[in-house]
Amino acid sequence: MIQIGIIGCGFIGSQICLAIDSGAISANLFGIFDFSDEKADAVLKQLQSAAPKKCTPEEMIESCDLIIECASQDAVLKYALPAAEKGIDMMVLSVGAFQNPVFYETLKKTAAETGSKIYIPSGAIAGTDGLKSAAAAGISSVSVTTRKPISGLAGSPYLIENNIDLSKITEPMLVFEGPAAEAVVGFPKNVNVCATISLCGIGFDKTTVRIIADPTATENTHELDVYGDFGHMKMTIENKPSPQNPKTSYLAALSAVSTLKKITDPIQIGV
Repeated sequence: MIQIGIIGCGFIGSQICLAIDSGAISANLFGIFDFSDEKADAVLKQLQSAAPKKCTPEEMIESCDLIIECASQDAVLKYALPAAEKGIDMMVLSVGAFQNPVFYETLKKTAAETGSKIYIPSGAIAGTDGLKSAAAAGISSVSVTTRKPISGLAGSPYLIENNIDLSKITEPMLVFEGPAAEAVVGFPKNVNVCATISLCGIGFDKTTVRIIADPTATENTHELDVYGDFGHMKMTIENKPSPQNPKTSYLAALSAVSTLKKITDPIQIGV
């Protein structure tokens, strides 16, 4: 049974812990970490069977088979490479960290040398399988339009730097349009789906992202539009925000649990 460590005890981290605790995931929860002891303690109180300890990511790297990051891009940049150097597998939720090409290529090379695996769940989007298939023949354009409630965009660095006051928005407003490379930096907690799409398709610089702040919206909506030699792909996903964190779609947590189940299951179905 594999030993798992979880970095980040927010909504996604807590859902993974509960899935292991319930027996839905066949694994041992070695430890959890969060910069907030309050968040870590809140997760521990929810568990009935699993008995992880609060520990540092460094301790996880020494003792775990798989580390799951669901904290921040900074956590990916700090811990993914040391884990790969030790041959430890890692699941990454803050996929925007991979917009740094030097870091991404270094991590990829290190993982290949040590045999470690980097798992990236599909997150709050669907169609990544089709997008990867389309990329094999050639893609001419990829665009993602994300529409979120005001609360889901609060505190984003791009909005702060450009003096965009969300409280003054009374109707749907386009607050960002540009390459995914810029979007994942300006909105690090909001558009990890754009990073995943970029990796599956034509890259961070060529993927166009539009972000709409909508005071009337109650769901996080992602519209994927792809043109290529295969034809035209258009897809709309309307996600309910997680109960605890409006920046995170509920589907993102379900995707992480599903990916972990696939890693641990002896029988694999589908791609």
